[in-house]
Amino acid sequence: MFVLDSRLAQDTLPVGDFPLCRLLLMNEARYPWFILVPRREEVSEIFQLDLADQRQLWQETAFLAETLKDTFGADKMNIATLGNVVSQLHMHVIVRRRSDAAWPAPVWGKYPPEPYSAEQIAEIRSRLRLVLTEDFHFIEEAGRES
Repeated sequence: MFVLDSRLAQDTLPVGDFPLCRLLLMNEARYPWFILVPRREEVSEIFQLDLADQRQLWQETAFLAETLKDTFGADKMNIATLGNVVSQLHMHVIVRRRSDAAWPAPVWGKYPPEPYSAEQIAEIRSRLRLVLTEDFHFIEEAGRES
């Protein structure tokens, strides 16, 4: 059974599910920073996924990156898997703008996290509802699924 790592659960807000991955929003309002987590047990590396899941992970990552680039006006998309702190396999997909607080440095550890307001979260979810229309299932903030 898939269980989200407690650190990811603590630092993110659930958005919904692609066929393979849970989509999370990092609770850091300086950057549109999303995380894809394959819903597979005890996987810490991409090569531990079977070939079909590896392809699906890349398809979901590429689709999300392209969608976010257009939706949030990115100058550059950062895509990474590190896993040094959280070993559960997860893919960071971060919208970067030349005007963002950390540009051109990485976003990790640059500043203490600035949590989203309820209004900001609602705006992001609203924008995503316009573009994530196929093969995506939204999870509502209060645990209600739609």
